[in-house]
Amino acid sequence: MFGPLNMDCCLSEALLHMKYLQVHPGIFGSSRVQYVVDHAMKIVFLNTDPSIVMTYDAVQNVHSVWTLRRVKSEEENVVLKFSEQGGTPQNVATSSSLTAHLRSLSKGDSPVTSPFQNYSSIHSQSRSTSSPSLHSRSPSISNMAALSRAHSPALGVHSFSGVQRFNISSHNQSPKRHSISHSPNSNSNGSFLAPETEPIVPELCIDHLWTETMTNIREKNSQASKVFITSDLCGQKFLCFLVESQLQLRCVKFQESNDKTQLIFGSVTNIPAKDAAPVEKIDTMLVLEGSGNLVLYTGVVRVGKVFIPGLPAPSLTMSNTMPRPSTPLDGVSTPKPLSKLLGSLDEVVLLSPVPELRDSSKLHDSLYNEDCTFQQLGTYIHSIRDPVHNRVTLELSNGSMVRITIPEIATSELVQTCLQAIKCILPKEIAVQMLVKWYNVHSAPGGPSYHSEWNLFVTCLMNMMGYNTDRLAWTRNFDFEGSLSPVIAPKKARPSETGSDDDWEYLLNSDYHQNVESHLLNRSLCLSPSEASQMKDEDFSQNLSLDSSTLLFTHIPAIFFVLHLVYEELKLNTLMGEGICSLVDLLVQLARDLKLGPYVDHYYRDYPTLVRTTGQVCTIDPGQTGFMHHPSFFTSEPPSIYQWVSSCLKGEGMPPYPYLPGICERSKLVVLSIALYILGDESSVSDESSQYLTRITIAPQKLQVEQEENRFSFRHSTSVSSLAERLVVWMTNVGFTLRDLETLPFGIALPIRDAIYHCREQPASDWPEAVCLLIGRQDLSKQACEGNLPKGKSSVTQVLSSDVPSGTETEEEDDGMNDMNHEVMSLIWSEDLRVQDVRRLLQSAHPVRVNVVQYPELSDHEFIEEKENRLLQLCQRTMALPVGRGMFTLFSYHPVPTEPLPIPKLNLTGRAPPRNTTVDLNSGNIDVPPNMTSWASFHNGVAAGLKIAPASQIDSAWIVYNKPKHAELANEYAGFLMALGLNGHLTKLATLNIHDYLTKGHEMTSIGLLLGVSAAKLGTMDMSITRLLSIHIPALLPPTSTELDVPHNVQVAAVVGIGLVYQGTAHRHTAEVLLAEIGRPPGPEMEYCTDRESYSLAAGLALGMVCLGHGSNLIGMSDLNVPEQLYQYMVGGHRRFQTGMHREKHKSPSYQIKEGDTINVDVTCPGATLALAMIYLKTNNRSIADWLRAPDTMYLLDFVKPEFLLLRTLARCLILWDDILPNSKWVDSNVPQIIRENSISLSEIELPCSEDLNLETLSQAHVYIIAGACLSLGFRFAGSENLSAFNCLHKFAKDFMTYLSAPNASVTGPYNLETCLSVVLLSLAMVMAGSGNLKVLQLCRFLHMKTGGEMNYGFHLAHHMALGLLFLGGGRYSLSTSNSSIAALLCALYPHFPAHSTDNRYHLQALRHLYVLAAEPRLLVPVDVDTNTPCYALLEVTYKGTQWYEQTKEELMAPTLLPELHLLKQIKVKGPRYWELLIDLSKGTQHLKSILSKDGVLYVKLRAGQLSYKEDPMGWQSLLAQTVANRNSEARAFKPETISAFTSDPALLSFADYFCKPTVNMGQKQEILDLFSSVLYECVTQETPEMLPAYIAMDQAIRRLGRREMSETSELWQIKLVLEFFSSRSHQERLQNHPKRGLFMNSEFLPVVKCTIDNTLDQWLQAGGDMCVHAYLSGQPLEESQLSMLACFLVYHSVPAPRHLPPIGLEGSTSFAELLFKFKQLKMPVRALLRLAPLLLGNPQPMVM
Repeated sequence: MFGPLNMDCCLSEALLHMKYLQVHPGIFGSSRVQYVVDHAMKIVFLNTDPSIVMTYDAVQNVHSVWTLRRVKSEEENVVLKFSEQGGTPQNVATSSSLTAHLRSLSKGDSPVTSPFQNYSSIHSQSRSTSSPSLHSRSPSISNMAALSRAHSPALGVHSFSGVQRFNISSHNQSPKRHSISHSPNSNSNGSFLAPETEPIVPELCIDHLWTETMTNIREKNSQASKVFITSDLCGQKFLCFLVESQLQLRCVKFQESNDKTQLIFGSVTNIPAKDAAPVEKIDTMLVLEGSGNLVLYTGVVRVGKVFIPGLPAPSLTMSNTMPRPSTPLDGVSTPKPLSKLLGSLDEVVLLSPVPELRDSSKLHDSLYNEDCTFQQLGTYIHSIRDPVHNRVTLELSNGSMVRITIPEIATSELVQTCLQAIKCILPKEIAVQMLVKWYNVHSAPGGPSYHSEWNLFVTCLMNMMGYNTDRLAWTRNFDFEGSLSPVIAPKKARPSETGSDDDWEYLLNSDYHQNVESHLLNRSLCLSPSEASQMKDEDFSQNLSLDSSTLLFTHIPAIFFVLHLVYEELKLNTLMGEGICSLVDLLVQLARDLKLGPYVDHYYRDYPTLVRTTGQVCTIDPGQTGFMHHPSFFTSEPPSIYQWVSSCLKGEGMPPYPYLPGICERSKLVVLSIALYILGDESSVSDESSQYLTRITIAPQKLQVEQEENRFSFRHSTSVSSLAERLVVWMTNVGFTLRDLETLPFGIALPIRDAIYHCREQPASDWPEAVCLLIGRQDLSKQACEGNLPKGKSSVTQVLSSDVPSGTETEEEDDGMNDMNHEVMSLIWSEDLRVQDVRRLLQSAHPVRVNVVQYPELSDHEFIEEKENRLLQLCQRTMALPVGRGMFTLFSYHPVPTEPLPIPKLNLTGRAPPRNTTVDLNSGNIDVPPNMTSWASFHNGVAAGLKIAPASQIDSAWIVYNKPKHAELANEYAGFLMALGLNGHLTKLATLNIHDYLTKGHEMTSIGLLLGVSAAKLGTMDMSITRLLSIHIPALLPPTSTELDVPHNVQVAAVVGIGLVYQGTAHRHTAEVLLAEIGRPPGPEMEYCTDRESYSLAAGLALGMVCLGHGSNLIGMSDLNVPEQLYQYMVGGHRRFQTGMHREKHKSPSYQIKEGDTINVDVTCPGATLALAMIYLKTNNRSIADWLRAPDTMYLLDFVKPEFLLLRTLARCLILWDDILPNSKWVDSNVPQIIRENSISLSEIELPCSEDLNLETLSQAHVYIIAGACLSLGFRFAGSENLSAFNCLHKFAKDFMTYLSAPNASVTGPYNLETCLSVVLLSLAMVMAGSGNLKVLQLCRFLHMKTGGEMNYGFHLAHHMALGLLFLGGGRYSLSTSNSSIAALLCALYPHFPAHSTDNRYHLQALRHLYVLAAEPRLLVPVDVDTNTPCYALLEVTYKGTQWYEQTKEELMAPTLLPELHLLKQIKVKGPRYWELLIDLSKGTQHLKSILSKDGVLYVKLRAGQLSYKEDPMGWQSLLAQTVANRNSEARAFKPETISAFTSDPALLSFADYFCKPTVNMGQKQEILDLFSSVLYECVTQETPEMLPAYIAMDQAIRRLGRREMSETSELWQIKLVLEFFSSRSHQERLQNHPKRGLFMNSEFLPVVKCTIDNTLDQWLQAGGDMCVHAYLSGQPLEESQLSMLACFLVYHSVPAPRHLPPIGLEGSTSFAELLFKFKQLKMPVRALLRLAPLLLGNPQPMVM
């Protein structure tokens, strides 16, 4: 729907052709923005790029174009103000009067654009009762609102006066829905005065661009039926719209203004047409004329008719309904015949059901016979549709369809490039004419084959330049292959129908004509038309001249120059050799005719055998040369890319290199990379207008002064490695790949390869994938590629997932641990079977062994009871196993979305030996506690759910799909839900389902769900979750609300949930409520009297989480006195008066529990203590810590439960975080003096007696304080594998084990000792988390076997949790020591363990699983990128310095658990076996974190000649190790067979196979074989296999030079560039920094190459070459046989062209010194001068032998 319409005032004469009218209904004055409202307006076309809308005015019958953009805020304000003012009808005209007003103003021929109709009413929400015409518009644009949202405006058009502007707004976003129909101006019944109207906020605005001129007679309904944008061959754009009623295609030319902000529309061209379609691929359009002809246009230039064999071509003489059968000559410019099309790869889809057409031989006949099915009378082309690329469908009148392919402009790459280059520099009209001419020649029936296309192009081009190609020796013999008969010979088409002399000329030029000419009969009849053919070539030269009237004659120099640049560009592509040779012929001819000696010399030096010194010259009439247009960019010196690079390497200055944008991209790339890498100019690649390049365009340039001597200085701003990095990264950004590098000539590529080599040694770990591919580090590119994939989809999971054969585990005995990744675990723990052992200890799916001896005095019945009692004891252990199993299998499994998650069943039966009889608890012989298994099942469900990795793809449906059918499995499902929350998947569960589960009222499900959801939303303060939790916490509900009967455990879970959701936020209200809840009294009706301890603890933990680590900075809570209140809860005292809204509830005391008005410390102490610990965590706050010190008088000790001393000690140590030291001395320092002095050491036999000391209290206090200190040590070093902490804790664990068996253990109490032992074991497991330490495993295994006595469910739970932590996540996870991790671990490892499986009195069992929030992936697994298997690799880990230690390095053998990332500075994969790789953590840990979260896969790549650590642990077998001993004979000693140890590259292996294996009677070839072997050895050991082709090419070139067979000098140029690169200054500097590194470094290869070439050329000089050089320098004719060697000499020694030699006469020079002086400015190397001196000084012998 449309927004404001703005009509600005402008009556200036300049804009008369677009007569704008100032239109203001009712008011004339300032301009105004209005909403678009016009019923006559239709949208006929929308386009995104450029962003325009085309509309049609049904009343005026004109089309307009508008640009579409977003509204600016000031315009929006104008509209909204305007609509607010709108009070009276005079102010705002109604739409009917508005259009009437416009009509009255526009009686003349002036075009008026009337405003748009308002579309709001089309949408059902806004049916208005106003004008019915609103609803009856064409539906073609009824969803305008949707469209206008989809097309984002690409052009913001600045307003200038005289442009009318519309605003379009989409009401989807409007603030008030009900008022949509009341937009101003929309209704004619005055309803817009209604008080509740709200303006629509406009979103889109349209600015007027163009309206077609009105004609006097304009038919009704001339609306465009088809609109498209096409561009012609020169890139000019046209907006074409087809007006079917008039059979016209109207084409409007448009272009962007210079500042790219506006579209400027030009003239309209009408083309008669019945239908039309754009052919985008070749910038043309197909037009179907009214007569039925198909015509090809480019822009508005007619190219020619299209003839389709088998379709009738309508004639002009007969009526359209009776087309006559076609003859082949009817079609002027045609695609290839269908037979050819079918035969080639072009696609012709014949959709008509015509069986004969499938056979191409029949097709051919159809050209002549008239039996084709298309020839039914009256079949003609009806319309054109579905244009794609260069294919289009013709719809025939009989309903069938034909798909045709319009031929390309050119198929060969060479012709395409040349055409593009020429097109670039010609004026647009001429370029279009030239291309049309070429297209007609190229696409004539029976067009050229690929090979002869170039010949055709040359002929065509030279004819257009005015050459008579027929009389030119080298073009006359062109073979155009494949003309069937003179009738179908390629005939030049003319845009005119009449024909011309050209047609005759073409016939004369055809092969057919020439064949006839040479025919004997012809001779005898004396028919030969031109005597020229009998003359010798030399005689031609007299009468060859150029015709100056031809199309391209004036542009010959420009065309020549761009073709020369194309030639230089092709020299940079080794695959285009053939094309270059073809191009040289053309260039030489042009250069000679333009009398450009330097260019001819340049081509001669490149291709001595192709360029003869003499040849045919076509004279150009001197009078005509004045008409030739010499462009400003034309240089008399030929630009040479090789020469440019060579000068840079030598450090000489060079003028900027000219390049054609879009065509000479390789030249640009080479120039800039040399500038960056050799000259060290970093800015060369950053800015567009580089000082090293000149862009060539048609626009007349300011004449550039050639800065011949702007010597490029070397800059040393940056280190070399970073230059190499800059180069490689830049090249990747411009899309340069390895394939491009391979096609560069080796000399040009060498600097780039050198940069790549330097980068490959020490790459950054965070480079994008393309860069890593370019430098040949597949390990990095694979890593980068994995990094971009979404989690869980990577191939990593395939690498690291193991397929356990299904035969080993049968279905019923799935123990829940099958999905572990055994491959990695077997690498981590390779020496033993500890993993199997852990699996055996933690499985709960198999029956246990009940081993009871039947004593004689036991009756059978008693024996059965005995067995069942024993089983009951063992079941306490079985039920405790799942928590540990969950830790072991943490995040190890990706579920299949179509199958439910397998949950192993909890097996509580037993088997009694010897007969293996089943023992069952359900026999009724003994009393079994009710609901004994409910929590065990819950834990079992959690363990199963925690197997699911966070990266898995899971959705809401799958979670619901897992819901069990049987009610007895509900507890497991409840656990499963909690687990999904812990691994983050519960957020995907729909709110509806959450609500569904909670209304079921199943206690366990509610607990699991509330904890799960809260864990998933950790620290987010999510409101919806807060509401969900508040319903379950009476204290968070308003005082007046109905009291809900919420089960106690659910309340506990909800309170902890609040703590999780608000973790670390210090949210005031939450903190206040939780603080009060710690001391919640039992209500009058005993509502809160059971399990009060766990609720108080939960409130304390939650309060601690909310204020986690905030310490004294609790903003805005000072009035709550949090620490003092907590202290009071901890030590007891008088109850404070409750503040807040719940004081009513607490007023009346309980009827049964007599607490009085003092605090019940037994209930509130644990929660308060831990809350203090968490609030002041790591703050080192001494004053708070002193509150928590253990009392040091007997009197005070009597007042504190020994258990609470454990918590106080723990809390105190956590606050004084930095004071914790990992030694037993520190642990003992926590024990007060009175206990230390008087406590019994447990091993003593007799007890010391003392009246006033209570020994029992002292010893209990002692063990609990020690346990508390040990636990804090565990937290401090969690997941660190700190050795001293491990030793210290291990010692205490052993001590407690001995205390337990000591005779006087009864004083302390076995229960207390067991608790302390469990706590110490858990601390030990925390320190060694994930490491699978053997000593800890032995302790756990020993405790697993203890089942009698004091060992209850809780202790088993603790021991198996320790075992689980030890193997956390199968060794992939470890614990973090961040604040939130410590909070989670405090909840999970709370040191009071349940007495039996249903005991939640002191601590809710579900909280034991919160350890997941503290687990983080820290395992780094090196994966060999070639074999894709995990392997060992040496890592060097660097720690940042801290207050306890300096910056240190440590070597680890990966796969290994890394230390916590914030402690590290960098991680490095060390050589020499693998390529080095550095991960720098000082830049941020994000990269490493993402690697670790994706299973920790780090790709590494073996270096050549190395074996992996698994195959060769000591490194004595690698190839390099063997060859170090015999360095000299290494080339011989190297056997090609051994190369497979070096490399897995198939190309190198086969090279060794074919070129390095000796065969019988080698003789001459032995030397080459040795060379190849040593080259291969060097390439592989130096890790530069990519240099092998360069070595071989250099060797071949030298051998060819030695045989004097150099037909082209490009390889010599490359060798020269290689030598210059190694002697260049920049390279020498690099060598000082990195000696012994780089390409070619270790070999004697280059010196030998240099020497050999020198020798060969010197021998040639002595054998008569000197005469040849002399002749060349003095400009005398040369011998043919010497030409190629001379060119080699000139190139290799950089001899200047004769025209550059000082004109003062070289003969006059007498001494070498004088020569040196004269040659100084020619930059000729001295060694070349030494060889020339004898010639120049007139001394016959060369000075150098």
